[in-house]
Amino acid sequence: MRLAIAIGLCLSLAACGADGEPVQPTRSATISLTDRGLAASGQVALHQGPVAVTLGLGF
Repeated sequence: MRLAIAIGLCLSLAACGADGEPVQPTRSATISLTDRGLAASGQVALHQGPVAVTLGLGF
């Protein structure tokens, strides 16, 4: 739980543009039909120059 909060705080700090202009996050979501039912996944990414931070979730 602490790790999730720490990651969330780091992403929030990076997204607010603490060292310059605000960085717009990119996001994507996918829902697909498989032989076992529906599958969903999502991704949020922050890009600043050569550095990218990505957080993905799938179930």
